[in-house]
Order: sequence, then structure tokens, then C-alpha cells
Amino acid sequence: MTYLAKPKLHHPTLACNAIGFTRRDYEGKISTLCAGCGHDSISAAIIQACWELDIEPHRVAKLSGIGCSSKTPDYFLGQSHGFNTVHGRMPSVLTGANLANRELIYLGVSGDGDSASIGIGQFVHAIRRGVNMVYIVENNGVYGLTKGQFSATADQGSVSKKGVANTDSPLDLVTMALQLGASYVARGFSGDKKQLVPLIKGALSHRGAAFIDVISPCVAFNNHAGSTKSYDYVREHNDAVNQLDVMVPRSEIAVDYAAGDTIAVEQHDGSVLRLHKLDAAYDPRDRIGAMNLIQQRHARGEVVTGLLYVDPGADDLHGHLKTVARPLNALDAAELNPGAAALAKINAGLR
Repeated sequence: MTYLAKPKLHHPTLACNAIGFTRRDYEGKISTLCAGCGHDSISAAIIQACWELDIEPHRVAKLSGIGCSSKTPDYFLGQSHGFNTVHGRMPSVLTGANLANRELIYLGVSGDGDSASIGIGQFVHAIRRGVNMVYIVENNGVYGLTKGQFSATADQGSVSKKGVANTDSPLDLVTMALQLGASYVARGFSGDKKQLVPLIKGALSHRGAAFIDVISPCVAFNNHAGSTKSYDYVREHNDAVNQLDVMVPRSEIAVDYAAGDTIAVEQHDGSVLRLHKLDAAYDPRDRIGAMNLIQQRHARGEVVTGLLYVDPGADDLHGHLKTVARPLNALDAAELNPGAAALAKINAGLR
């Protein structure tokens, strides 16, 4: 339980990354989620990704809303900045924090209820503005905290644990993110760590709005026959379009993929996304193609996973607004207040 502190003593043989941190240094408190919850697997993938990228924990700001998913930031990156917002309002708080201090790495964690229902307007505007962030939705198709009602992402025709069929059409947050202009869009599965860790690493290295939808089965209320977000269903219907490696400028990553087409995409920080194509006709640089493929596969009952779209040359909200390079929270009063003459000139230009 969270009131039981993890031991601070680390075994002397634990491996360290390039900045001297062990994987334990990226952990948080003990999880209180149900045993087997997919969300804990996502937390483990975030920990692994940050450790492999040699990210200093104090450089990360993690934000969340309300729900089982929004509890998870307490279970990873215990030395990072954290803010738990009200239901559905994480994106706007993250946007404000990002505008005030652009030097932090922003990681927003939400759920399908928090983002696709009460927070859908917040999700839409944060994505379309291109906020420089990693936005992860831990998607289980139900409201786990309130005993398993369908969420807005539940597939039409899926059956609840009580035997009730969902009659509503689902919202596909991946397709919405593509339509709204997100420059890094991926879908993963909490049960596939080998795929998920590189997807998170690529998002953390990306500049712009990076969105990852992670299918994360709810073992208490949505892991039964008839669910389209159970472990068995996703494993049987998973259609991975590519496999991803993230190559940082200072190191080489060995790849054990079989022969096939490979795409190398260099990002703004010098990191290279190397995608091994499993679908010969798929190009992750084609936004329209990504949307078409998702809809085609969904009609067959398949779940498309992998890096679905990336724009390596994308800009972010600060670039759009042409803000100064220095964080706004570091500017003094004189720099923030140019004076009455400057204000009068601005007002005159608006008449």
C-alpha cells in the first residue's frame, strides 16, 4: 500500500544509466491498483523509458486528472514534479505550466473517461495547439473507479461484465489526435512492453504534441469474454504495423528484427526513430493513410498498434506563439511589463 515506503537501500550491483541513476530511482510509491491491472504495466514502461533515455527525474513534470489512470503518476518518477488536477482538466493545467516553463519535460497521464468524456474539450484544444508534451491515455473502455460503466471509447456491441451490450458509437482518440494535428501518434498495448517502451521513448524525444493511446485491460470490470479491451481480445486482434527503435545520438542500438523495409526518421534533438515495417504498404509519415488504415482495421475488429504517424519537423505551441527562449517564469517584472507606451501601441493596432 502507498503508506508502506519502499526501502531506500539499493543493491550495489544494480545497473546505472549514463547519469548514474538506477531503475529504482525512477520508481514511485507502491501501487494500490488491482493486481494485474494494465496501468501498472504502463507505469513500468514509463520508468524503463526514462531510465534508458538518461532523463533526470527533476526535469519531468507529470500531471493527471481523476480516475484509476490518474492515480498512476504516484507510482513512477517519485523525484519528479507532480500535479493531480480535477476531473478532465489536466490538459489546460499542463498547457499553462508549459507556457510558464518550457524547460521541463511534460508528461500528461489520463484515462478514457477523463479524456474522452468530461475532458474531451480539454483534450481537443491541447492537441490542436501543439503543446510540447507526451499525452498518454490508459484506455480500458470502462469507469473502473465507479464499478465498470462503459466509457466513451467502449466499442459498439461490446458486452459488460453484467451482460449488457453497449449501443453507443465509440470515440477513437487516435483518429481524433490525427485529425487535430498531433505530430506524433501511436497506439500500444499494456501487455506488450517490448513495443510500448520504444513508443514512449520516441514520444519523450519528440517536439510537439505526442499522443499515445494504450489499451490497458481492466481486470476487475472489462477482462471477460465479450469485451473488446480484454487481454485475450487484444492479443488475438492486435495488428502491429511496425516495430520501433529509438537511437539517441550518443549510442547505437542493436536491432534483432527480421529482414524487411526500414524507415529512419531523425527528430529535432538528433535522435533517430528506426521503424521496421510489418505492413509493407504502411508509411507512418502519411497522416491520411494512418486514418484510413485505422478505420479499415477497426471495421474488421482489429486493433492497430505501433507508431502510426510522426512529423519530425513539427513545431510546438511556443514556436507558434513566438515566445522568448527564456522561460516566462524566469522573467522579471520589467521584462513582463513593457510599459504604458507599448500597451497603447498594441491597443492602437487592434482598433
